[in-house]
Amino acid sequence: MKIGVIAIQGNVAEHVSALERTLAERDCHGEVITIKRSGLVPGCDAIVLPGGESTTLARLMQRGGIAAEIRHAIKSGVPILGTCAGLILLAKENLLGAMDIEVKRNAFGGQCDSFEASIDITGVGAAFPAVFIRAPAIVRCGSEASVLARFGGYVVAAQQDSMLALAFHPEIVSDTRVHHYFLEMI
Repeated sequence: MKIGVIAIQGNVAEHVSALERTLAERDCHGEVITIKRSGLVPGCDAIVLPGGESTTLARLMQRGGIAAEIRHAIKSGVPILGTCAGLILLAKENLLGAMDIEVKRNAFGGQCDSFEASIDITGVGAAFPAVFIRAPAIVRCGSEASVLARFGGYVVAAQQDSMLALAFHPEIVSDTRVHHYFLEMI
């Protein structure tokens, strides 16, 4: 199993570490690679779109040819995890246009309004310590997307086919349940 983390910007090292811990916890052989250029996505069994600045990520992924490779991977059913900015990129109106969701950027406020909250996530479990940093939120889920978690009047986790979109950062907490859930999708 090879999991690629888009390594243009954002919490790349944190996702790599969380995935490596999760693979070890599952006693599962796998490789986590960082993707900074085109040509690597097609060899991956799963892709992670980390948080960061969504406009910058979109421009660099488009310019470098990575976005086209991810669109092809999505059409092929490759599991995709999008966190924070990654969620924004997956939304129908944004770069990848893959999920039937509509997103509101910075729904919970700016950087100084960042917080952690305990949320219940369908398929993951109760009391997950979700960290929201300049977090977006899903304001509309179409018929193709399933709501997995809500917080503060918004949808903060959704799944559609092989895509998992989260408004929060599961990679910066010690709880690996979200990453276990993602690995089960592969």
